[in-house]
Amino acid sequence: MEDSKKDYVHNLPVYFDNNSEAGKKYLRDDLDSNEAKVFFEAARRTSSGADFEDKFGKNFTLKYNGDGTYIVIKR
Repeated sequence: MEDSKKDYVHNLPVYFDNNSEAGKKYLRDDLDSNEAKVFFEAARRTSSGADFEDKFGKNFTLKYNGDGTYIVIKR
C-alpha cells in the first residue's frame, strides 16, 4: 500500500491507487450508502473480497484489510 491513497467512502476508510481510483469513486459517488454497504459487508465475509463493476464496465475488487480499512483493486 506504499503508493496508495486513502479516502473515506460512506465513513469507511478505503485505500486505492491511480488504477483503482475510478472504483473508489463509484462506491462513493454513484452508490448510496445502503447499496455500497452490500459490497463492504461481502468484503468482510470473504478473503477473496467483493467483486464489482462500475458504470463504465471496469472491474474492481473491494477487500477488507483486517484492521478496519478496505482497499479497492482494479482487476
